[in-house]
Amino acid sequence: MQALLSISRVIDKVSEVIGKFSGYLVLACCLISAANAAIRYTFNYSSNAWLEIQWYLFAFIVLLGAAHTLRNNEHVRVDLIYGSVSPRARMWIDVVGIIFFLLPACLYLAWLSWPFFLLSFKENEISANAGGLIRWPAKLIIVSGFALIALQGVSELIKRIAGLSGTLDLDTTYEKPLQ
Repeated sequence: MQALLSISRVIDKVSEVIGKFSGYLVLACCLISAANAAIRYTFNYSSNAWLEIQWYLFAFIVLLGAAHTLRNNEHVRVDLIYGSVSPRARMWIDVVGIIFFLLPACLYLAWLSWPFFLLSFKENEISANAGGLIRWPAKLIIVSGFALIALQGVSELIKRIAGLSGTLDLDTTYEKPLQ
């Protein structure tokens, strides 16, 4: 179990680094948006590339940041049971959810997205908009994002199993106390 927990810690570290990078992309997106508006109103000039890079950055932020969100147990939950059951029951709910829903969905979506990316890469697809950007980086982020969420799901599964076996003291609460 310790070897699996070591793997989990590596995955968690990767998610943390990528998640922090996603946070900086939010700043980059804001700066690009402000610069685009300033240039448009000051010089009466604009380019579709400015808008498209913002869209790409939004995709990067959401898809790359999702694994970090899962790692921090801050994803959206819509349930009536999870918050009212014991920590052990929450771990079982997480294990079942990860095995039967999260991992299959993420791996399937990554697998479906791969040919979509590959075709775009091979053809060096460019946006149909005037001044548009190449499209394959955004399509690669779709594949990468789902793969990273699946990888973080494996880490969470390892931690839940370690928690159920008593090897790891795991806090499964998802509401942060008010400070």
